[in-house]
Amino acid sequence: MEEGLRERKKRETRQRIADIAMGLFMARGFDDVTVAEVARAADVSVNTVFNYFSTKEDLFADRQQLAVDLPQQVLRGREPGESVVRAFRRDYLDAIDTRDWRYGLNLGSDVFARIVNASQALVARLREMHVEREEGLARLLADELDTDPDDLLPQAVAAHILGTTRILTGYAVARMLAGDVWEEIEPDLRAQAERAFDLLESGLGDYGAR
Repeated sequence: MEEGLRERKKRETRQRIADIAMGLFMARGFDDVTVAEVARAADVSVNTVFNYFSTKEDLFADRQQLAVDLPQQVLRGREPGESVVRAFRRDYLDAIDTRDWRYGLNLGSDVFARIVNASQALVARLREMHVEREEGLARLLADELDTDPDDLLPQAVAAHILGTTRILTGYAVARMLAGDVWEEIEPDLRAQAERAFDLLESGLGDYGAR
């Protein structure tokens, strides 16, 4: 369905507020910027900001729900005969090729990391998001494979896979923060990813093959 004018204006206003907030966070740090300052810079009221974002942390993580839902999209998009591990291997390697934001490999992810690392509130929010991602993937796995309610394998599989992608991205971002260029990081990250997914695949095998 086509987006209505009202919905489009609301979406654009929300994005404008988030973009302005991010600019302020980048310039001064998350903890040193108030919601009132974001509202003034965006030429809206504080109430308007809170109409779009429940908390200050939501201003920073404005794509939170997209990030939480992404692992489920990978699971739903696996090809016939493709296991869960192979689907995530394919998706992660594609993100390396394209430097897509979905795994935090995009240009500027080191700036994002610096802002997060400097704020305990954001560190806690990112930790919550990781938990939500794992829980969402585990629920979908259990639903698709019709597992017994007491079966812990969906939780274990979700934790192993998303823990692996998180560790790989952490490695890449740490090198960006150290000043390494992507052309040096990329081949090492790819080799590390191949080894990590090989290990997952040999341990998890064809679990969840469609």
